[in-house]
Amino acid sequence: MSEPPRFDRGHTDDLMSFLAASPTPYHAVANAAGQLEKAGFRQVAETDAWDGTAGGKYVLRGGAIIAWYVPEGAPAHTPFRIVGAHTDSPTLRVKPRPDSGGHGWRQVAVEIYGGPLLNSWLDRDLGLAGRLSLRDGSSRLVDVDRPLLRVPQLAIHLDRAVNSDGLKLDKQRHMQPVWGMGDDVRDGDLIAFLEETAGLASGEVMGWDLSVHPVEPPAYLGRDRELVAGPRMDNLLSVHSGTAALAAVAGRGSDLSFIPVLAAFDHEENGSQSDTGADGPLLGGVLERSVFARGGSYEDRARAFAATVCLSSDTGHAVHPNYAERHDPTHHPRVDGGPILKVNVNNRYATDGSGRAVFAAACEKAGVPFQSFVSNNAMPCGTTIGPITAARHGIRTVDIGVAILSMHSARELCGAKDPYLLANALVAFLEG
Repeated sequence: MSEPPRFDRGHTDDLMSFLAASPTPYHAVANAAGQLEKAGFRQVAETDAWDGTAGGKYVLRGGAIIAWYVPEGAPAHTPFRIVGAHTDSPTLRVKPRPDSGGHGWRQVAVEIYGGPLLNSWLDRDLGLAGRLSLRDGSSRLVDVDRPLLRVPQLAIHLDRAVNSDGLKLDKQRHMQPVWGMGDDVRDGDLIAFLEETAGLASGEVMGWDLSVHPVEPPAYLGRDRELVAGPRMDNLLSVHSGTAALAAVAGRGSDLSFIPVLAAFDHEENGSQSDTGADGPLLGGVLERSVFARGGSYEDRARAFAATVCLSSDTGHAVHPNYAERHDPTHHPRVDGGPILKVNVNNRYATDGSGRAVFAAACEKAGVPFQSFVSNNAMPCGTTIGPITAARHGIRTVDIGVAILSMHSARELCGAKDPYLLANALVAFLEG
């Protein structure tokens, strides 16, 4: 078998472009699909009958994508190697009646999606993007990637204690962005503006899934440009690395002893319980149909799942220099220290000892260092799609990721090396 492909700084450059071009889950999966198409993958419709031919295929559903590559001659019971991730990030999403305002200001009514750091959205130039559902049943992506909205902070003269007592934000009253002036607020103005922006006829839009996003582009940061600042790293960093790794591995064709898979889900930030979330049937249905399309039986499906492994890749916490006491004293992941292996004995993460061995072997094969992450015992631990995937499908799952700062901020921070170190480890894992 030839040497595995190696990603370098160019991968991080490409990540920055991916982040900028993917303001919503719908844009993210469209961009991932475009990268896979260049690698020879083709889209299959869930409503069509599937064949058992070899090659790369993918399914799009809303803000989720499942992609897989079947090597030539792969038996129906061939196990899968899955990279799992999620496409959604905490943000502000537009309500069904978006047009609001008062006191001479025109505003957009938004709802809080997930658990964002609310203060990070204040006084920031914001665009608007998402999916428009049209009268004929089709959909159209839209992205107003310019300063359109702003959530203005209260001046310190009107809140003298803000720096001593802390900023207190009411999600309903204080997070509604302004987008213009005027007292003549009319229902339909925002959607009419988006119809014009997207080149659609008036009244063509019947539904929408729209998110606010910061328009400041990702950037290298630091004396030696060793850091990357940008939006939605949680968790488009993993989606991008998983896409690149799957495309690279697919180029090796019949050398593979596993079927490599990318599973990027929506709605992780609010519990994964949707038809495009990790707690839904999408992944299991795609894997089963792949087995059956190759002439497999339920027995083949059971054999394949029993030997399948999933890496649930999501960002984690690098040690914060100003709050080191918030971290476990013996586990201090650093940026550019390589991917992190996430462990929690109460099953907030799915990693166990056997899973650690799988990931350690992949990192050793790729020549990539890795670090361990556990939460401080006195701090609550977050969770991922990992335990959900393990429980729902009976698949051995390992939680990993990249250590970042400012998780759930409108703008997060990672090391410039970690994205390609992760991608190299994922290549080694998918190859088996």
